[in-house]
Amino acid sequence: MLLTLSAQCLSARLLPKKGRSSASAGGGGGGGAGSLSLTDLPRYARDELGLFGLNLTTSLLAGADLRKLEMIREAADKASCPCLVLIESEPQPMATLDEAKGATGVERMTRVVQAASRLGCNSVAMKIVNDDHADAFDYAAERIREVLKKADKMDVNVLIAPHDGLTNDPDRLTELVKKVGGFRIGTLPDFQTASRAPDPLMYLRRLVPYAQAVTASALNFTPGKKKSEFVHESYNLEEFAKTVASVGYTGTLALEYRGDGEPEEGLRLMRQVLESALGLEVAES
Repeated sequence: MLLTLSAQCLSARLLPKKGRSSASAGGGGGGGAGSLSLTDLPRYARDELGLFGLNLTTSLLAGADLRKLEMIREAADKASCPCLVLIESEPQPMATLDEAKGATGVERMTRVVQAASRLGCNSVAMKIVNDDHADAFDYAAERIREVLKKADKMDVNVLIAPHDGLTNDPDRLTELVKKVGGFRIGTLPDFQTASRAPDPLMYLRRLVPYAQAVTASALNFTPGKKKSEFVHESYNLEEFAKTVASVGYTGTLALEYRGDGEPEEGLRLMRQVLESALGLEVAES
């Protein structure tokens, strides 16, 4: 299993300061808003964070043209830290009865697929807006199939991330995946989302067999009883990781720190816990 970076947790450093263009916001790691550019990110993730790939969100790419996407891909290739998943930041209206809104969602995800292909990603991911009507499930499946037509031509997978309503229940989400059909449709489970389920480990066991990527999210760490020991109290990261491995998953775990303080420190602690839990070779800090 490979540990990668969910770049969203570094968004404060990646997004330029107000009034400052992205072109002038380059630089190395550390510092405030705009101190790290997207083209610097792959090398930073690989060399400074000890992670081996990137999951990006569309919000981080706002305003990027085709040349910018190609530059990010080139930087990722040179750093041996490829772009893997492009996640649409806004939930999409795939289940709506409104045909115009549904078409807008399909068009949006088609553009995301095109951007993912330019970046060299193997997958895109999205959440689905909940629409409380009897045919929501069928509408969602039909529109996702439309996105898959474009994705299949570009060798890009389409992943559904859990979201309130239609895809909140793991069995319902896997049912949607089966209804859409094909080998390019899958899930994108998330540790924090799983932690809210009545039985978090069972939640993961149901979704991970359909996953082509997993977001290993974490919140705050607190000092443990031993010196230099830190504990993630919100949920057991080690247990979650072992559960993912127990169902035969061998893909990527994208680390995303959502707690307080410097994200790099949170990512470092996460990496230590996950490497130990999974018996991975410990990367140098």
